Amino acid sequence: MIETIIHLGLKHKLLAFMTTLAVCALGIYSLSNLAIDAFPDISPNLVQVFAEVGGMAPEEVEQLVTRPTETAMRSIPGVQKIRSLSSLGLSTVNVYFEDDIDIYRARQLVSERLKQAEESLPEGVEMPHGLEMGPVASGMGKIMAYYLQADGLDITEVRTLHELIVKRGVETVPGIAKVISQGGFIRQYEVELSPEKLLSQALSVSDVSAAIELNNANVGAGIITRGSEELIVRTLGRVGTVEEIANTIVKSVDGKPILVSDVGVVRLGQAFRRGVALLDGQSEVVLGGIYKLHRANSFEVIEALRIRIAEINQTLPDGVQIVTYYDQATLVASSIRTVRSALLLGLLLVTIVAFLFLGNFRNALIMVCSLPFALLFGIIFMERSG
Repeated sequence: MIETIIHLGLKHKLLAFMTTLAVCALGIYSLSNLAIDAFPDISPNLVQVFAEVGGMAPEEVEQLVTRPTETAMRSIPGVQKIRSLSSLGLSTVNVYFEDDIDIYRARQLVSERLKQAEESLPEGVEMPHGLEMGPVASGMGKIMAYYLQADGLDITEVRTLHELIVKRGVETVPGIAKVISQGGFIRQYEVELSPEKLLSQALSVSDVSAAIELNNANVGAGIITRGSEELIVRTLGRVGTVEEIANTIVKSVDGKPILVSDVGVVRLGQAFRRGVALLDGQSEVVLGGIYKLHRANSFEVIEALRIRIAEINQTLPDGVQIVTYYDQATLVASSIRTVRSALLLGLLLVTIVAFLFLGNFRNALIMVCSLPFALLFGIIFMERSG
């Protein structure tokens, strides 16, 4: 077979030359489209299902939520194994699929069973968000991390700025699976009720909670036709300030309204947090960790992220900046330089050895030229096979 190829190459030199040029051109094109990472992603084919169960003990979470969810997922085709973790107020079910199943096909199969799993849960289990699937990300998908530098700004305001502007802006970049926030406090509205005042007004905590929830909505009220005009009628009830919550009517007694402020105090507070982020062990900051989609091209995603972060920095208030402290592209570039140096050094050593043994520079050059050709030929199949 090899002799036949050699004879064909010697007989049809122009065809051999054109074939060589075509393979080299296709190899260079494949190299430019090849997804390059600093290390291979060895994460399993995994779909995670989460459920937040308000303050429930781990034993109850296991019995009432985790086990029924596991049972609903067992009969899915291609499932290899199921692992779960039940903790305080949180159920996590990990569904592992076989490696040859596409991750998006696996997520579709799991999403079809979520409704069935929710229907199998006992009554009285309160899940604000229901059963949710985790993002299409892997454990090795963290490609960038940053912190917000905001001198003199309250840490709660920094966290709010991150959640409303920075995080949403970063998540618009194609190839991003999720952005995890850490540090600072999440701002929330707090209503501290007085038991004595509630008893004096014959009210309960659920009465106040229901009144606030009912009054925090914009409702459509139809259309009024006036001649050739149509006027849209709607109520503006969604609250946005502490004063609006405090002035919410809980009930009326003899025509006199009982407000939330009559039975308690409304103020801006901070949600309970676990963990803190410190810069150099001194000042507290807000961090953001960016994870890419499963099998996305890290280099392309990072380049798009750099452009997007520069745009977001221009829209932030004075004194607030996004500072990147981990960028996987640096590691990827270093790995590429290492491979390139090794290839060039190997090519040089092969050239010297071939020349010393053959004693002819032209014959040694022919042997050396076959090495980059073989490399480009291999890259074509690497890019085609993903």
